Amino acid sequence: MRPPTLNIFPSQPMHAVPSSSNSKAGMDLVSTQTSGSKKPSEPSMELANPRNDTTSAPEPPKAVKRVTNRKGPTSSSEHEGPKTPDPKTLRRLAQNREAARKSRLRKKAYVQQLESSRIRLNQLEQELQRARAQGMFIGGGAIMGGEQQGLPVSMNTTSSEAAMFDVEYARWQEEHHRLVCELRAAVQEHVPENELRMYVDGCLAHYDQVMNLKSLVAKADVFHLVSGMWKTPAERCFLWIGGFRPSELIKIILSQIEPLSEQQILGICGLQQSTQEAEDALSQGLDALNQSLSDTITSDSLSSPPNMANYMGQMAVAMNKLSTLEGFVRQADNLRHQTIHRLHQILTTRQAAKCLLAIAEYIHRLRALSSLWLARPRQE
Repeated sequence: MRPPTLNIFPSQPMHAVPSSSNSKAGMDLVSTQTSGSKKPSEPSMELANPRNDTTSAPEPPKAVKRVTNRKGPTSSSEHEGPKTPDPKTLRRLAQNREAARKSRLRKKAYVQQLESSRIRLNQLEQELQRARAQGMFIGGGAIMGGEQQGLPVSMNTTSSEAAMFDVEYARWQEEHHRLVCELRAAVQEHVPENELRMYVDGCLAHYDQVMNLKSLVAKADVFHLVSGMWKTPAERCFLWIGGFRPSELIKIILSQIEPLSEQQILGICGLQQSTQEAEDALSQGLDALNQSLSDTITSDSLSSPPNMANYMGQMAVAMNKLSTLEGFVRQADNLRHQTIHRLHQILTTRQAAKCLLAIAEYIHRLRALSSLWLARPRQE
């Protein structure tokens, strides 16, 4: 007998083929599945030819990618190319380029200033070290021999604290010049109010730093501040207890600020009056201190050699009175500090910016005048 083979293309229905012992169960399954079908040949072919199931089975439907235009239908103008920006956009782009160019120039100038400041600071530090080595400061213990009474007299009135203050003040001036340049550029470029307020607050905070420096040196060497040796010669002409007169500063800046409202004028006039009264009170107190010191020193006869006991007693009393000079310098600095901050409260942000620029320009012209005076040609 031949082994049973698959009848792929039968000439008659499968149920008509004589079943063998090996395929009887399979044919019974086919007959039971096709008993209720209208087309008996189709399911029998599927069971008899399992290889066709894998080849002729319908493929699963492919996912159709739908391309949708979320922006809606495009117009024909979108395919024509980029549009030409309007004049407003072009003007804004030009302003941005100009602002970027100015920012680069300011950065370059600031780097140059830092380099020159570093060189100058190194020179000052070298001079300070040489002076300390030579014993020119009181802190170094450089003392001459006593005079008639055998009392030591200092060789120089400049202390090491005062010299360090001069170095820090020169550094403060460099930083102040940079802040003023940035503030002037911001005013000229008409930056927004919030951004301009940041520049104004930065300048005010920088003024607070110099007040802190002065308070530190006032403890060690108050005469250095009162004498004004840390300022230029022209600035020393207007010196008042270690600084500028706030009332005079108000007079200077009033003509430089744009038209003020009635309330602002009243506020500034009241500030000027109160500042003038405080200045007068401090000036009278300083005059009284000078007169008291003079009376204490001349309480004994100046023609004959003084008694050492009386002399030392007079010097002790005079030193106690002289120690109050530090308090006058602190009160004067507090008055200057309050005047600047009070003006900032009365004025608008843009007016306060112009006020700070006017103060900086006034001081700059005084320094330029000093430079011209020192460089003037002298007659033989």
